Amino acid sequence: MDIALSGNGVLIGLLGIIALVIALIYVLRSVFGGKSPEYYQEMYSGEDHKESLETRTKYAGANVFKHSSTIFRFGLVASLALTVMAFAWTQYEQNIDVSMYDLEVEEELEIEPPRTAEPPPPPPPPPPPVIEEVPEEEIIEEEEPVFLDQTVEEDTEIEEIVEVEEAPPPPPPPPPEPEVDEIFKVVEEMPRFPGCDAGSAAEKKACADKKLLQYLYKNLKYPAIARENGVEGRVYIQFVVERDGTVQDGKIVRDIGAGCGQAALKVVNDMNNLPQRWTPGKQRGKSVRVLYTLPVTFKLEG
Repeated sequence: MDIALSGNGVLIGLLGIIALVIALIYVLRSVFGGKSPEYYQEMYSGEDHKESLETRTKYAGANVFKHSSTIFRFGLVASLALTVMAFAWTQYEQNIDVSMYDLEVEEELEIEPPRTAEPPPPPPPPPPPVIEEVPEEEIIEEEEPVFLDQTVEEDTEIEEIVEVEEAPPPPPPPPPEPEVDEIFKVVEEMPRFPGCDAGSAAEKKACADKKLLQYLYKNLKYPAIARENGVEGRVYIQFVVERDGTVQDGKIVRDIGAGCGQAALKVVNDMNNLPQRWTPGKQRGKSVRVLYTLPVTFKLEG
């Protein structure tokens, strides 16, 4: 037997059991309570009443233990009913119709290209040497050259002078290329909203898109000023799905005003509070950062 109770059903059943317990207490007190010992003395004045294990009381009319088995069975029934209600308590997930919404991005939407880390600029060239002009009055006269005796005789031994040229120092190594943390717009495996890990790639994408729309329109709050002024349209939110599945750098690409853009951006930023992260995008089997554009439709009912 399949029993399913909502939260209201469990609450009503619990209140009913409490009401039955209170009614039972009231009945027992009205039957056995409110009678003085003189009442029982007068009732049993002509009888030779003695204490016995059967009555457990001085007067048989005041014996409340004879109903203990009934009260015990009532307690068992109440406990069983509480257990059944606890196991039958079923929470139903709110069914949100997302058939009128989609995640298609309009072609004419101009999306700002992702900004990646730019390499540092080259160092500035060294300043040219400064040539200082020497005043004429400070010119130092050169001393007269001293000539050495370079006379060569027959017995003079001439030593060959070998000039050794020193090798120039090696050039400094080029600076290492900076690592550019690239943000992709399209990859082999696009990131997916969590909760869909079974089936083919197309089935995973369809499931993830549906769950994303359900999460979006379940938590999205239509701004009061937009509702009062009849503001409708599409807001585009752009964010980066990181390698660990977190959502970062969320911003409004296109807004319709009246607080709709901020409301949509809040729902996107709250994705990091979910128990599961996004499935990151992959390029050549490696997780990469991917730019994701999410359209959010604001439409008044009726």
